[in-house]
Amino acid sequence: MARLHGIDLDASGRQVGSIHLTHSDNRHDNGVIPVPVAVLSGGPGPTALLVAGTHGDEYEGQVVLHRLLRETDPAQVAGRIIVLPALNLPAVRGAARVSPLDGQNLNRSYPGNPRGGPTEQIAHFLTAELLPRADLAMDLHSGGSSSHYVPSAFVYEGPDPEGWAAKRRLTEQLGLPWSVAVPERFEPGSFSTAADDAGVAMISTELGGGGEVTPAIVAAAVHGLRRVLAGAGILEASPDTPSAPRTRWIGLLADGAVHTPVRGLFEPIAHVADEIKQGDLLGRVHPVEELDRPCVPVVAHRDGVVAIVRRPPLVDLGDCLYHLAADHPIDI
Repeated sequence: MARLHGIDLDASGRQVGSIHLTHSDNRHDNGVIPVPVAVLSGGPGPTALLVAGTHGDEYEGQVVLHRLLRETDPAQVAGRIIVLPALNLPAVRGAARVSPLDGQNLNRSYPGNPRGGPTEQIAHFLTAELLPRADLAMDLHSGGSSSHYVPSAFVYEGPDPEGWAAKRRLTEQLGLPWSVAVPERFEPGSFSTAADDAGVAMISTELGGGGEVTPAIVAAAVHGLRRVLAGAGILEASPDTPSAPRTRWIGLLADGAVHTPVRGLFEPIAHVADEIKQGDLLGRVHPVEELDRPCVPVVAHRDGVVAIVRRPPLVDLGDCLYHLAADHPIDI
């Protein structure tokens, strides 16, 4: 069962501690897995719950939260900021999407189980202990080692008109170049769905990817996060933080996935944010063993915007190479 260690959530100032997970295997018997937590508190006010490292190979959000912690004085805070930059610590340590300890995907594990494996313990602790204290939440993702995304907010519609309006306000304050609206309860076991169930306004992000850290995307996300916290009255507004640029809302298309036609090496031609017309050449796949066989073109089956591009070049049947999106009308 997970327990908070070294932090009093009701105390003021800067605190650093951990969530202790229990797990018995060849490596961890009688020990704990300490998920790092920091709290910045300046007294009464709203609470923001900020997490990254849900998937361990997604690095941009982790860097954003480390910067926020190191660059923020608790005296600037009215309320409380709870920060977990390496939420799925086993996956972060392993540079992996899922936990190497139990093979589970944290963002499909909510509401979790207090007596389950490490992944279910993390999900349960957030659901039972931290979300009830939060007034807003953010889960910072990116494409990880498997893909590149347009730098975007990733926002579940709903769960009701008031909640959807609150999420749109957070998204506009965040001010990333793109914002992706996805259907309500898009993934039932996700942190976004858990926040909807708890009545907490929450948005996620997709901050690029490719197993890299892109300075421009990190800078945009740091500025955006500070605008979100200032808009909630939690953090003093800074003159060094630019105003939010206008974001472009898109929605992933139900028929937007482009799968590889053959096994081989994927050569991408289209890039994220490209405007695509039906029939455009998106890329090529080169058969590895059949050297007398020509490469196979990958052609767009419809119009759209390239929202996601696969990263690893080696592909097999069933792999998604691209996902297309279209403009999504939003009433602000």
